[in-house]
Amino acid sequence: MELPTGERSGFFPIATQPPAMVDAREYHERTKHSPQSVRGDGFRLDHANRPRPSKVYRDLPAEPLRSVRIPVQPALSAIAHGEADPLAATAQNEPTAEPEEPTAEPLDRETLATLCYEAAGVVKTVDVDGREMAFRAASCTGKLYHIDLYLVVGDLEGRRGAGPSTDLDAGVYHFDPATFSLDVLRKGDHRGVVATAAGNYRAVAEAPVTVVATSTWWRNAWKYRDRTYRHAFWDSGTVLANLLAAAHALDHRAEVVTGVADEPLGELLGVDPDHEAPLQAVAIGRDAPAPDPPGVEPLDPATVPLSDRVVDYPLVADAWAQSTLADGDAAAAWRDECLDAGAVGKAEPGDGERVPLDPVDHQTASARPLHHTIVRRGSCREYSGEAVGRRKLATVLDRATRGLPADWNGGGSEPNGGADGLQYNDVYCLVAGVADVPDGTYQYHAGDAELERLGDVDRRTKTHLALDQTWAGQAHVNVYLMADVDAIVDRLGNRGYRLAQLEAGVTLGRLYLATYAHRDLGGTGLTFYDDAVTEHLSPRAADQTPTCLFAFGKRAK
Repeated sequence: MELPTGERSGFFPIATQPPAMVDAREYHERTKHSPQSVRGDGFRLDHANRPRPSKVYRDLPAEPLRSVRIPVQPALSAIAHGEADPLAATAQNEPTAEPEEPTAEPLDRETLATLCYEAAGVVKTVDVDGREMAFRAASCTGKLYHIDLYLVVGDLEGRRGAGPSTDLDAGVYHFDPATFSLDVLRKGDHRGVVATAAGNYRAVAEAPVTVVATSTWWRNAWKYRDRTYRHAFWDSGTVLANLLAAAHALDHRAEVVTGVADEPLGELLGVDPDHEAPLQAVAIGRDAPAPDPPGVEPLDPATVPLSDRVVDYPLVADAWAQSTLADGDAAAAWRDECLDAGAVGKAEPGDGERVPLDPVDHQTASARPLHHTIVRRGSCREYSGEAVGRRKLATVLDRATRGLPADWNGGGSEPNGGADGLQYNDVYCLVAGVADVPDGTYQYHAGDAELERLGDVDRRTKTHLALDQTWAGQAHVNVYLMADVDAIVDRLGNRGYRLAQLEAGVTLGRLYLATYAHRDLGGTGLTFYDDAVTEHLSPRAADQTPTCLFAFGKRAK
């Protein structure tokens, strides 16, 4: 994800560092961009102190990841798929009917290698001014790659006849993209620790593998400072979008789990949340009940310093700390609250003119495989003057905004995820140059596959709202995710802010995949002048604030 003009000039503005925050609403207000804050801040990047993009342990053993299974399922099918699952967890652990036999091959080392590669692996390297730059599978703000993946694994047996190379012993591992290997943090089956932290949530308690995403604050704060807490969920969201799609393409159940006690996770992984903190988990697979949790000895493995000097931005760690859950009981109670609340802060449809979109079905959609889509994903900044087809716009929006298989909405029991669309974000589109769609500002209604016209728009406005970045004006469609942060925090507390940003981040990742699944489309994530976007989308979005922006269109040849 490219953010934004400062990368070209070595300057990136953000408000001066405030004292400790009150709650997520105040954090959001303090980290808003405006023309005044952008132009009035004299911050300069210290390129000599740029942090390394990977975590490197000094003395840990590693398990190599050699071969992968290339997911051949079309990207447009994989990203919209939430596997129907009779074991989908609920807030209670009520017995269910015996599940059908899974069709996927058992999870093993090769499957994990594939999931790690498609979510966070190095997909290409480019020589930039004599320096090799590694590009990863998922978009990340500033290409700073501050999201790490950890795997809590039971004993995995390889495929029959594949030999011991596809087996993997139970343990806690860290995925190292640079060496394509798993650092061994702990040996033995520690899945019960994660299950207990999740309040014995069934998806976690029966998953052979749980992936935990973390953010190392300084790796992003070097450039973006206090805004890093927002970026943690944008960037983990794009990683999770790829991870979910890859798991589904391999016919494995996968569910995002946010109701997990934070401190036990951090202790298990050996991370200090003042510097690196767990964000969310993804339960993968089924039918492998975790054993009782073992004792967790302190873990503080030595790592190579990220840079010569680490600058502390305490607001980021404080924002995270004030949204934590104390234990498994608190996690279960908070999950119940999410389920009871349902959708929060959504804007009611109006009576504006409707434009039907008619997305293509799976039989006629682009057949570009998921793996090839992930490898070719980029950050498009030059767009063609030719119009984008209406049905391509329809298909991108349809696939990207379906419900997620997640614990906050009842899990992956529905064919398109646990909920009918997004629960905390509304989708708005600034459209210019789409065939059979008049230029204008619209709200997208996923259930009806329609755009509702809210007003006019022009290239100058599109450019200005997106932090005056010219490629936002040139793109055919600017997609804004908007959430009512006040309503969400009122109902779900500071942790609800995580949900709003994460849901937007996963949608952002899906927008990337749905766009690049089409041969002639391209796009990029951008940032924005927060209040100016709200003003432009008002009165419909008067109570909402932007969480993410994705600009896309037909790529220039």
